[in-house]
Amino acid sequence: MHKWSAATAALIFATMAFGCTRGGGGAAKPLVGVTLLTEQHAFYKTLEDGLRQEANAKHLDLNIVACEMDPAKQASQIEDFVARHVAALLVAPCDSSAVAANLASAEQAGIPVFTADIAAHGAKVVSHVASDNVQGGRLAAQALAKYIGDTGDVVIIDQPTVASVQERVRGFDEEMRNHPNIHIVARPGADGQRARAMAAMEDALQAHPHLAGVFGINDDSALGALSVVEAAGRKDIAIVGYDATDEARAAISRGSALKADVAQDPGQIGRTAIDMIANHLAGEQVPPIVAVKVGLVTADTPAK
Repeated sequence: MHKWSAATAALIFATMAFGCTRGGGGAAKPLVGVTLLTEQHAFYKTLEDGLRQEANAKHLDLNIVACEMDPAKQASQIEDFVARHVAALLVAPCDSSAVAANLASAEQAGIPVFTADIAAHGAKVVSHVASDNVQGGRLAAQALAKYIGDTGDVVIIDQPTVASVQERVRGFDEEMRNHPNIHIVARPGADGQRARAMAAMEDALQAHPHLAGVFGINDDSALGALSVVEAAGRKDIAIVGYDATDEARAAISRGSALKADVAQDPGQIGRTAIDMIANHLAGEQVPPIVAVKVGLVTADTPAK
Protein backbone atom coordinates (compact mmCIF):
# COMPACT_ATOMS: atom_id res chain seq x y z
CA MET A 1 0.00 0.00 0.00
CA HIS A 2 1.40 3.40 -1.06
CA LYS A 3 1.60 6.22 1.46
CA TRP A 4 1.60 9.65 -0.16
CA SER A 5 2.29 13.02 1.40
CA ALA A 6 -0.49 15.57 1.42
CA ALA A 7 1.34 17.58 -1.26
CA THR A 8 1.72 14.54 -3.53
CA ALA A 9 -1.92 13.61 -3.13
CA ALA A 10 -2.98 17.16 -3.95
CA LEU A 11 -0.84 17.12 -7.07
CA ILE A 12 -2.33 13.84 -8.27
CA PHE A 13 -5.85 15.11 -7.67
CA ALA A 14 -5.13 18.33 -9.58
CA THR A 15 -3.69 16.39 -12.52
CA MET A 16 -6.79 14.19 -12.70
CA ALA A 17 -9.03 17.26 -12.58
CA PHE A 18 -7.31 19.30 -15.30
CA GLY A 19 -9.85 18.57 -18.02
CA CYS A 20 -12.94 19.29 -15.94
CA THR A 21 -14.25 21.46 -13.14
CA ARG A 22 -17.00 20.90 -10.63
CA GLY A 23 -20.35 22.60 -10.77
CA GLY A 24 -22.36 23.59 -7.75
CA GLY A 25 -24.06 20.20 -7.69
CA GLY A 26 -20.73 18.38 -7.83
CA ALA A 27 -21.11 17.18 -11.44
CA ALA A 28 -18.03 17.34 -13.62
CA LYS A 29 -18.10 20.12 -16.25
CA PRO A 30 -15.72 19.80 -19.20
CA LEU A 31 -13.20 22.62 -19.39
CA VAL A 32 -12.67 24.25 -22.78
CA GLY A 33 -9.53 26.29 -23.36
CA VAL A 34 -10.10 29.32 -25.62
CA THR A 35 -7.41 31.54 -27.12
CA LEU A 36 -8.67 34.51 -29.12
CA LEU A 37 -6.95 36.88 -31.51
CA THR A 38 -7.80 39.81 -29.21
CA GLU A 39 -10.21 40.92 -26.52
CA GLN A 40 -9.89 44.61 -27.45
CA HIS A 41 -11.96 44.62 -30.64
CA ALA A 42 -15.75 45.01 -30.41
CA PHE A 43 -16.20 41.98 -32.68
CA TYR A 44 -14.31 39.70 -30.29
CA LYS A 45 -16.03 41.11 -27.23
CA THR A 46 -19.37 40.15 -28.75
CA LEU A 47 -18.01 36.76 -29.84
CA GLU A 48 -16.83 36.14 -26.27
CA ASP A 49 -20.28 37.04 -24.94
CA GLY A 50 -21.74 34.43 -27.30
CA LEU A 51 -19.24 31.83 -26.10
CA ARG A 52 -20.04 32.42 -22.45
CA GLN A 53 -23.80 32.51 -22.98
CA GLU A 54 -23.88 29.18 -24.80
CA ALA A 55 -21.29 27.52 -22.55
CA ASN A 56 -23.51 28.26 -19.57
CA ALA A 57 -26.46 26.68 -21.38
CA LYS A 58 -24.40 23.63 -22.38
CA HIS A 59 -22.80 23.15 -18.94
CA LEU A 60 -19.25 23.76 -20.14
CA ASP A 61 -16.58 25.74 -18.32
CA LEU A 62 -14.43 28.14 -20.33
CA ASN A 63 -10.97 29.50 -19.73
CA ILE A 64 -10.70 32.40 -22.18
CA VAL A 65 -7.43 34.17 -22.94
CA ALA A 66 -6.31 36.39 -25.82
CA CYS A 67 -2.93 36.68 -27.54
CA GLU A 68 -3.47 40.28 -28.70
CA MET A 69 -2.10 39.46 -32.15
CA ASP A 70 1.14 37.97 -30.82
CA PRO A 71 1.84 34.51 -32.35
CA ALA A 72 4.41 33.64 -29.67
CA LYS A 73 1.95 34.47 -26.91
CA GLN A 74 -0.74 32.35 -28.57
CA ALA A 75 1.70 29.45 -28.90
CA SER A 76 2.37 29.67 -25.16
CA GLN A 77 -1.36 29.76 -24.39
CA ILE A 78 -1.97 26.65 -26.49
CA GLU A 79 0.96 24.91 -24.79
CA ASP A 80 -0.54 25.72 -21.40
CA PHE A 81 -3.95 24.35 -22.35
CA VAL A 82 -2.38 21.14 -23.69
CA ALA A 83 -0.39 20.72 -20.47
CA ARG A 84 -3.62 21.07 -18.52
CA HIS A 85 -5.26 18.55 -20.89
CA VAL A 86 -8.45 20.53 -21.38
CA ALA A 87 -11.47 18.70 -22.77
CA ALA A 88 -11.38 20.76 -25.98
CA LEU A 89 -9.46 23.66 -27.46
CA LEU A 90 -11.04 26.59 -29.34
CA VAL A 91 -8.69 28.89 -31.25
CA ALA A 92 -9.03 32.10 -33.25
CA PRO A 93 -5.50 32.14 -34.70
CA CYS A 94 -3.50 35.32 -35.19
CA ASP A 95 -1.36 33.55 -37.80
CA SER A 96 -3.30 30.93 -39.72
CA SER A 97 -0.23 29.06 -40.96
CA ALA A 98 2.14 29.29 -37.98
CA VAL A 99 -0.46 28.02 -35.52
CA ALA A 100 -0.52 24.55 -37.10
CA ALA A 101 2.76 23.56 -35.46
CA ASN A 102 1.39 24.57 -32.06
CA LEU A 103 -1.86 22.68 -32.55
CA ALA A 104 0.01 19.47 -33.40
CA SER A 105 0.69 18.99 -29.70
CA ALA A 106 -3.04 19.10 -28.97
CA GLU A 107 -3.63 16.40 -31.57
CA GLN A 108 -0.88 14.25 -30.01
CA ALA A 109 -2.52 14.68 -26.61
CA GLY A 110 -5.91 13.64 -27.97
CA ILE A 111 -7.47 17.06 -27.41
CA PRO A 112 -10.07 17.99 -30.07
CA VAL A 113 -9.39 21.36 -31.71
CA PHE A 114 -12.00 23.80 -32.99
CA THR A 115 -11.51 27.17 -34.65
CA ALA A 116 -13.73 30.25 -34.70
CA ASP A 117 -13.67 33.24 -37.06
CA ILE A 118 -10.16 32.46 -38.39
CA ALA A 119 -9.12 29.10 -39.83
CA ALA A 120 -5.89 27.22 -39.09
CA HIS A 121 -4.09 26.03 -42.23
CA GLY A 122 -2.50 22.59 -42.05
CA ALA A 123 -3.93 21.68 -38.63
CA LYS A 124 -6.34 18.90 -37.72
CA VAL A 125 -9.54 20.71 -36.74
CA VAL A 126 -12.85 19.06 -35.83
CA SER A 127 -14.99 22.02 -36.88
CA HIS A 128 -14.43 25.59 -38.07
CA VAL A 129 -17.15 28.18 -37.41
CA ALA A 130 -16.92 31.53 -39.17
CA SER A 131 -18.70 34.11 -41.24
CA ASP A 132 -19.11 33.34 -44.92
CA ASN A 133 -16.14 35.59 -45.62
CA VAL A 134 -15.92 34.87 -49.33
CA GLN A 135 -19.50 36.06 -49.74
CA GLY A 136 -18.70 39.04 -47.53
CA GLY A 137 -15.83 39.98 -49.82
CA ARG A 138 -18.16 39.77 -52.81
CA LEU A 139 -20.69 42.04 -51.10
CA ALA A 140 -17.94 44.55 -50.32
CA ALA A 141 -16.78 44.58 -53.95
CA GLN A 142 -20.31 44.99 -55.29
CA ALA A 143 -20.93 47.91 -52.95
CA LEU A 144 -17.63 49.64 -53.70
CA ALA A 145 -18.16 49.25 -57.45
CA LYS A 146 -21.53 50.95 -57.08
CA TYR A 147 -20.18 53.87 -55.05
CA ILE A 148 -17.30 54.63 -57.43
CA GLY A 149 -19.37 54.41 -60.59
CA ASP A 150 -17.89 51.08 -61.66
CA THR A 151 -14.54 52.63 -62.61
CA GLY A 152 -11.28 53.79 -61.02
CA ASP A 153 -8.32 52.75 -58.88
CA VAL A 154 -8.91 50.84 -55.64
CA VAL A 155 -6.69 49.97 -52.67
CA ILE A 156 -7.21 47.00 -50.34
CA ILE A 157 -5.91 47.56 -46.81
CA ASP A 158 -5.01 43.95 -46.15
CA GLN A 159 -3.94 41.50 -43.43
CA PRO A 160 -2.63 38.58 -45.49
CA THR A 161 -1.55 36.29 -42.61
CA VAL A 162 -5.14 35.76 -41.43
CA ALA A 163 -7.30 33.12 -43.11
CA SER A 164 -10.60 34.95 -42.72
CA VAL A 165 -9.08 38.01 -44.38
CA GLN A 166 -7.66 35.85 -47.17
CA GLU A 167 -11.22 34.64 -47.80
CA ARG A 168 -12.62 38.19 -47.79
CA VAL A 169 -10.01 39.34 -50.27
CA ARG A 170 -10.60 36.27 -52.44
CA GLY A 171 -14.30 37.07 -52.64
CA PHE A 172 -13.51 40.72 -53.33
CA ASP A 173 -11.09 39.80 -56.13
CA GLU A 174 -13.54 37.32 -57.66
CA GLU A 175 -16.31 39.91 -57.81
CA MET A 176 -14.01 42.62 -59.17
CA ARG A 177 -13.32 40.46 -62.21
CA ASN A 178 -16.85 41.41 -63.22
CA HIS A 179 -15.85 45.08 -63.18
CA PRO A 180 -13.05 45.47 -65.76
CA ASN A 181 -12.81 49.26 -65.39
CA ILE A 182 -11.86 48.97 -61.72
CA HIS A 183 -8.17 48.40 -61.00
CA ILE A 184 -6.73 47.20 -57.68
CA VAL A 185 -3.49 49.20 -57.53
CA ALA A 186 -2.16 48.34 -54.04
CA ARG A 187 -2.64 45.90 -51.17
CA PRO A 188 -0.76 47.31 -48.17
CA GLY A 189 -0.86 45.24 -44.99
CA ALA A 190 -1.88 46.97 -41.77
CA ASP A 191 -2.41 44.00 -39.42
CA GLY A 192 -6.01 45.08 -38.89
CA GLN A 193 -4.79 47.98 -36.73
CA ARG A 194 -6.04 51.54 -37.10
CA ALA A 195 -2.72 53.37 -36.74
CA ARG A 196 -1.09 51.16 -39.34
CA ALA A 197 -4.07 51.57 -41.64
CA MET A 198 -3.70 55.34 -41.38
CA ALA A 199 -0.05 55.10 -42.39
CA ALA A 200 -0.93 52.78 -45.28
CA MET A 201 -3.64 55.16 -46.45
CA GLU A 202 -1.31 58.15 -46.36
CA ASP A 203 1.15 56.25 -48.56
CA ALA A 204 -1.64 55.19 -50.91
CA LEU A 205 -2.84 58.75 -51.43
CA GLN A 206 0.68 59.86 -52.30
CA ALA A 207 1.29 56.97 -54.68
CA HIS A 208 -2.18 57.05 -56.29
CA PRO A 209 -3.48 60.64 -56.29
CA HIS A 210 -6.54 59.70 -58.36
CA LEU A 211 -7.62 56.91 -56.02
CA ALA A 212 -11.36 56.23 -56.14
CA GLY A 213 -12.00 53.57 -53.55
CA VAL A 214 -10.76 51.62 -50.53
CA PHE A 215 -11.68 48.22 -49.11
CA GLY A 216 -10.71 47.92 -45.44
CA ILE A 217 -10.62 44.28 -44.36
CA ASN A 218 -11.95 45.20 -40.92
CA ASP A 219 -13.39 48.34 -39.40
CA ASP A 220 -10.16 49.49 -37.79
CA SER A 221 -8.66 49.42 -41.29
CA ALA A 222 -11.64 51.23 -42.80
CA LEU A 223 -11.87 53.83 -40.03
CA GLY A 224 -8.12 54.46 -40.17
CA ALA A 225 -8.44 55.08 -43.89
CA LEU A 226 -11.43 57.33 -43.25
CA SER A 227 -9.44 59.54 -40.88
CA VAL A 228 -6.79 60.12 -43.53
CA VAL A 229 -9.31 60.74 -46.32
CA GLU A 230 -11.17 63.29 -44.21
CA ALA A 231 -7.96 65.02 -43.11
CA ALA A 232 -6.97 65.32 -46.78
CA GLY A 233 -10.35 66.82 -47.64
CA ARG A 234 -11.01 64.15 -50.26
CA LYS A 235 -14.70 63.96 -51.13
CA ASP A 236 -14.13 61.73 -54.16
CA ILE A 237 -13.10 58.51 -52.38
CA ALA A 238 -15.50 55.80 -51.23
CA ILE A 239 -14.60 53.33 -48.48
CA VAL A 240 -16.18 49.97 -47.67
CA GLY A 241 -15.35 48.23 -44.40
CA TYR A 242 -15.95 44.90 -42.70
CA ASP A 243 -17.49 44.16 -39.27
CA ALA A 244 -20.18 46.87 -38.99
CA THR A 245 -19.14 48.02 -35.53
CA ASP A 246 -21.16 50.79 -33.90
CA GLU A 247 -18.47 53.34 -34.76
CA ALA A 248 -18.49 52.32 -38.40
CA ARG A 249 -22.29 52.41 -38.55
CA ALA A 250 -22.23 55.93 -37.11
CA ALA A 251 -19.73 57.03 -39.76
CA ILE A 252 -21.96 55.61 -42.48
CA SER A 253 -25.04 57.29 -41.02
CA ARG A 254 -23.43 60.75 -40.99
CA GLY A 255 -22.67 60.54 -44.70
CA SER A 256 -18.89 60.11 -44.50
CA ALA A 257 -16.64 58.51 -47.11
CA LEU A 258 -17.32 55.20 -45.37
CA LYS A 259 -20.31 54.18 -47.45
CA ALA A 260 -20.95 50.56 -46.52
CA ASP A 261 -19.83 47.79 -44.21
CA VAL A 262 -20.15 44.02 -44.25
CA ALA A 263 -21.98 42.93 -41.10
CA GLN A 264 -21.05 39.75 -39.28
CA ASP A 265 -22.78 38.09 -36.33
CA PRO A 266 -19.97 37.39 -33.86
CA GLY A 267 -22.39 36.41 -31.10
CA GLN A 268 -23.81 33.68 -33.33
CA ILE A 269 -20.30 32.54 -34.25
CA GLY A 270 -19.51 32.15 -30.55
CA ARG A 271 -22.73 30.32 -29.75
CA THR A 272 -22.37 27.99 -32.72
CA ALA A 273 -18.75 27.17 -31.86
CA ILE A 274 -19.81 26.08 -28.37
CA ASP A 275 -22.64 24.01 -29.86
CA MET A 276 -20.12 22.18 -32.08
CA ILE A 277 -17.86 21.49 -29.09
CA ALA A 278 -20.72 20.28 -26.88
CA ASN A 279 -22.09 18.02 -29.60
CA HIS A 280 -18.66 16.54 -30.32
CA LEU A 281 -17.98 15.88 -26.64
CA ALA A 282 -21.38 14.13 -26.49
CA GLY A 283 -20.22 11.77 -29.24
CA GLU A 284 -22.15 13.35 -32.11
CA GLN A 285 -20.85 14.02 -35.61
CA VAL A 286 -20.38 17.72 -36.35
CA PRO A 287 -19.82 19.42 -39.73
CA PRO A 288 -16.20 20.35 -40.51
CA ILE A 289 -17.20 23.87 -41.61
CA VAL A 290 -20.12 25.99 -40.41
CA ALA A 291 -20.67 29.25 -42.31
CA VAL A 292 -22.57 32.03 -40.55
CA LYS A 293 -24.41 34.45 -42.85
CA VAL A 294 -23.23 38.01 -43.47
CA GLY A 295 -25.05 41.10 -44.71
CA LEU A 296 -24.37 44.66 -45.89
CA VAL A 297 -24.91 47.84 -43.89
CA THR A 298 -25.45 51.13 -45.77
CA ALA A 299 -27.00 54.51 -44.93
CA ASP A 300 -30.35 52.96 -45.86
CA THR A 301 -30.02 50.09 -43.37
CA PRO A 302 -32.33 50.45 -40.33
CA ALA A 303 -30.53 51.29 -37.09
CA LYS A 304 -29.58 48.41 -34.80
